[in-house]
Amino acid sequence: MNTLILAEPPKSAANATSKSDTMMALVYRGPNDRAWEEKPRPTLLKPTDVIMKIRKTTICGTDLHIMKGDTPEVKAGRILGHEGVGIVTEVGSAVADFKLGDRAIISCVTSCGKCLPCRRGMYSHCEDGGWILGYMIDGTQAEYVRIPHADTSLYHIAETDDDEERLVMLSDILPTGFECGVLNGQVGPGDIVAIIGAGPIGLSALLTAQFYSPAEIIMVDTDQNRLDVAKVFGATRLVSTNPVEKIMKLTGGKGVNVAIEAVGTPVTFGICQAIIAAGGRIANIGVHGKSVELHLEKLWSSNITITTRLVDTVSTPLLLKTVRSRKVEPLKLITHRFPLHEIMKAYDTFGNAAKEKALKVILTAS
Repeated sequence: MNTLILAEPPKSAANATSKSDTMMALVYRGPNDRAWEEKPRPTLLKPTDVIMKIRKTTICGTDLHIMKGDTPEVKAGRILGHEGVGIVTEVGSAVADFKLGDRAIISCVTSCGKCLPCRRGMYSHCEDGGWILGYMIDGTQAEYVRIPHADTSLYHIAETDDDEERLVMLSDILPTGFECGVLNGQVGPGDIVAIIGAGPIGLSALLTAQFYSPAEIIMVDTDQNRLDVAKVFGATRLVSTNPVEKIMKLTGGKGVNVAIEAVGTPVTFGICQAIIAAGGRIANIGVHGKSVELHLEKLWSSNITITTRLVDTVSTPLLLKTVRSRKVEPLKLITHRFPLHEIMKAYDTFGNAAKEKALKVILTAS
């Protein structure tokens, strides 16, 4: 049994003898099987941990990939979720920057801040972290969650941050769209950009691509509602059918400078390859559960750069400033709200996004 020394045993927000030992959580039972059920409440395992009471969380497209069985390394019994904001209820003895009662944004990526990948700013490959919440360890779609390496994996919520819903978008989708799509794609002034997929991640790329003044942002999706939203968010062109033909026509047969793949299917990655101009950049964001076909017979001589990335969340402090100043308004991405105990219904809504006209759902704990 591991031994944990707390700074003030027991250092918790309530008397240890009065706390319930259980909580409710969304549990993955295997492909296409989930349950909202009672689970043991998390406890501190290491001095760098904190326990947080979830205030707000959400569902990610990656959670749907897990549900479909695209990530077989996720074992049955895992509590899903890697996004949210919460309040600190227990603190390990080595945590320096957070105290009981602090509100914080939970990063989807856990970083120790000390290993070689972390020192390179590649937090997604932290040797004692990375993307583990709701994947390798229990996540945020629950009443409580354990956060490892709290000092370097949480972001303070200021007293002036009066709307926690917008801050949930900083856990994952805004830094993911920005880092994996916009930064990896090296979007620049005057570029013609195509974003394949107008879901929450694609729309996050759309919002943040405008930091760099591209000449055109073409949004591609089969869902007209999402395209209508993209138009409001700043897209200059919308394409719902025959994307390769239409984009090549729009660009005079040259193609786009940046193609951002934000779905994660062989078809959408194929579209990116077909529309990229010489010297262009294909930035993959989507989670791929199946192999894709790489057409090097066409691309080898075209000076094409293809990038992949798991979000590192190095941009979260920058994005938090833009959200606080309202330069970016992530509340636009939220379409549905549920109490946390209705998460099964929320999954059905999010999983039928086209029918329900859903983008991001917010789940609020009581």
